[in-house]
Amino acid sequence: MSEVKFNLVDSQSILVGTVHGSIGDLCVAALAAEPETIAELEMALMRFAPEPPNFKSPYSFSDYPAIDDQPYDAGILIIDLAARVVVCNSTYSSPGPQGSVEIHDRQQETEIPVFYRLPDDWLFLSEVECYAWARAEQLARRSPPLDARAILYGRPLLEFLATNLRYGTACCGDDSEAVSHAGAIHAQWLLTPRADLHGLSPREVMLAKLEFIDQDLQFRAFQWSMQLEGPPCLPKDSHAYRYAGFGIHEWVIYYYLVRHLLENANPKACNADFDFEALVEQLDKLKNQWLNSSSNDFDNRIPAVIIDNERKRLPEAMGGRSMVIDEDCPLCKMMGDECEAGREVCFWHLDCCNMENHFAFSTFLTEQEYLDDQKDLQELSRRVDQQMKDGEEQIARGESDEGPGTVSTRQWH
Repeated sequence: MSEVKFNLVDSQSILVGTVHGSIGDLCVAALAAEPETIAELEMALMRFAPEPPNFKSPYSFSDYPAIDDQPYDAGILIIDLAARVVVCNSTYSSPGPQGSVEIHDRQQETEIPVFYRLPDDWLFLSEVECYAWARAEQLARRSPPLDARAILYGRPLLEFLATNLRYGTACCGDDSEAVSHAGAIHAQWLLTPRADLHGLSPREVMLAKLEFIDQDLQFRAFQWSMQLEGPPCLPKDSHAYRYAGFGIHEWVIYYYLVRHLLENANPKACNADFDFEALVEQLDKLKNQWLNSSSNDFDNRIPAVIIDNERKRLPEAMGGRSMVIDEDCPLCKMMGDECEAGREVCFWHLDCCNMENHFAFSTFLTEQEYLDDQKDLQELSRRVDQQMKDGEEQIARGESDEGPGTVSTRQWH
């Protein structure tokens, strides 16, 4: 028993047919690409199968006016793209919101695991009887799509910065940490809820899907390293690309962009009477120039291209020689040679290590999580300092052969 009755639903149609259970599993994994239509699901399946199934042939799918809830062979699978509901009751498999599927590698003639994780708003059920009410609840809960980048990069951002550059009105709230003046303006922009962002702050919008985007890119990088070829990207006309969430690369790049605007804008250059529109135009020009120019901060990559790749779910691959930090290091040279020969793929990443130390610029969702982390770091620093001090005192007394500054790991748990 290996086939299932498959109901595939989007906002326009219901297709019903029978497929092998493995095809159903691939369809669930492909939901990581956030398809909204059946056509987008077919495109998303190309991540796992070079020749994805056509849902009207050869599997004899038919348009139905309603769900066909009668199981076939191993059971039944319903994927509702509009409501983000999966119903699976099958003896073949029981896919969930995260897991892996086996795909055939034609070059190596073997099966390899490909991991996936779906966004948190997908609902999985095992009983068909629950589908109708779950669909209604999910549809009511889903918000209309939001083009957040039009606000975060557009006139709302530029007007906010222009106003604060002119009057210096920003403050960083009741946080006791000292931040720069640019940091205060930046923090206020990120932390202030906005009506045009559905009542959320820019920070909340940018961090909402960061963990999901990063993990999907990590899985795609792992797949690339196994197959030695990049997985297909999201089409630019897809819903998932147009309304893409923000990953760590765009979060870091956005930080540097806002700082660049705050530190390089010149309100006095507009004119003696201060021309607000001229300052907005100046900021817009600075933004476009910076986004589309290669940067030493990003290994001579272009920020706009890095952002675009992340939106397409394309990991940042590295060339062979760029892996070699030290040509005299045999390990570095070996890794570079493997990449250069196409036998290995390495990837480039950004992190938050050089960003200002303030909750607004961290990736913690709540301020309490950030404060708890700061306490843990302070405690770790205190313990390391104490171990170094104890080691130096032991050496002074001739009780230890460990050199000064050596931190013993025997006491760590």
